[in-house]
Amino acid sequence: MLQEEVKRELASILGSECVKDDPQSLVTHSYDGTPMLQSLPDAVVYPSSTEEVSQIMKVLSRHKIPVVGRGSGTNLCGGTVPVQGGVVMVMHRMNRILEIDLENLTATVQPGLNTKQFSTHVESLGLFYPPDPSSMSISTIGGNIAECSGGLRGLKYGTTKDYVIGLEAVLANGDVIRTGGKLMKDVAGYDLTKLLVGSEGTLAIITEAILKLIPPPKYKKTMLAMYKDLYGAARTVSKIIENRIIPATLEILDNATIRVVDDFAKLGLPLDMEAILIIEQDGDEEAVERDIAVITEVCKSEHADQVSIAASQEEAEKLLTARRSAFTALARLRPTTILEDATVPRSKIADMVVEINRIAKKHNVQISTFGHAGDGNLHPTATTDARNKEEIARVEEAFEEIFEAAIRLGGTITGEHGVGMVKSPYLEWKVGPAGMDVMKAIKNSFDPHNLLNPGKVFAKETRKRVVIQRG
Repeated sequence: MLQEEVKRELASILGSECVKDDPQSLVTHSYDGTPMLQSLPDAVVYPSSTEEVSQIMKVLSRHKIPVVGRGSGTNLCGGTVPVQGGVVMVMHRMNRILEIDLENLTATVQPGLNTKQFSTHVESLGLFYPPDPSSMSISTIGGNIAECSGGLRGLKYGTTKDYVIGLEAVLANGDVIRTGGKLMKDVAGYDLTKLLVGSEGTLAIITEAILKLIPPPKYKKTMLAMYKDLYGAARTVSKIIENRIIPATLEILDNATIRVVDDFAKLGLPLDMEAILIIEQDGDEEAVERDIAVITEVCKSEHADQVSIAASQEEAEKLLTARRSAFTALARLRPTTILEDATVPRSKIADMVVEINRIAKKHNVQISTFGHAGDGNLHPTATTDARNKEEIARVEEAFEEIFEAAIRLGGTITGEHGVGMVKSPYLEWKVGPAGMDVMKAIKNSFDPHNLLNPGKVFAKETRKRVVIQRG
């Protein structure tokens, strides 16, 4: 629990109603979207301005109290679990769109703004904000920035980092910094904007963001390609890109996911398919029609069993909504659902799915795979039961081998979920000892007393790397 002196100082900044340490508030903010991780904070605070965040940080820094910045807690890497107690700083009161600049095509927003509400508002003005994480109806812009969220449109449009061009942030000592701005070019010193995006709240508390907006696509078309051969689906992905076509969306679902999603969304999908590709293209009508025609031929050349084009926008949206609901559909199967991510070069997608299936069989666990085939970002998802400790141990062993396989195939341990607590034992596998030293030096420069989201990204001990033999 916080000392009474600290509580009084925080209450003098925020008002006593915005400083909570009752059991309900502490339990509510002791976990996030990651299963099986929980730790109670000492207090929860709700700032409403940058000035209040700055004053809070000065108090916490003086008393050496850890702080975890939090949006809606939808992350899947344990990124907002307060493992060292301290204060959880919830940003929901800072939820305004401060400006839409139509001359510069930018939006200036606060971090607690809901992602879906922001995207919908921007589209009502005839503009487009492409990042679309599956959690966008719940998640916040600040959380998206902290984790550098991706989404279904990442292949063509990029991820959150590609749309954040300026930030206001509060450092561990309470100082306020501003990076970037409404600029398309800026090479004045190190790129602190990009450094803070994806830093998972370990370097600063983001209080304001300038986001790039773009004109919306004029026309869209969505198609479904079904395969009885997994490698045929994977070759299709590579061949589409070889044809110099970059779809807006290029998603893959394996057989296990197809069955669950169809049961959930009632699409009437054939259940004997090894893989399904959901492909959407957007742009000018003539170009889209030309691309879809080429993609259709590519699918057929790789022996797609069925190729169909959505007859209406409603049908297209139903397909994409079904894909976004894959996690929800899988979560109905068993009490605990562990959604991971690993990224490989898209030419290695089939190899990676085969490896995931082999590893799941080896450890006798249930893992379904879906994800962003176009950028190689796969989401192996285990359905299990946290009460079965022996099974959970096998699931953890399986995921460890999956991360190893991703790296061996030229990939990485996480494409969009972040490192947090879950991936921290494996980070050195990807970046090496020298890379770890550089990252730790950056952390120490921003936060010498390790107060900002401690216990994340950097594990106390790196896991010993497993050796995988092909079966």
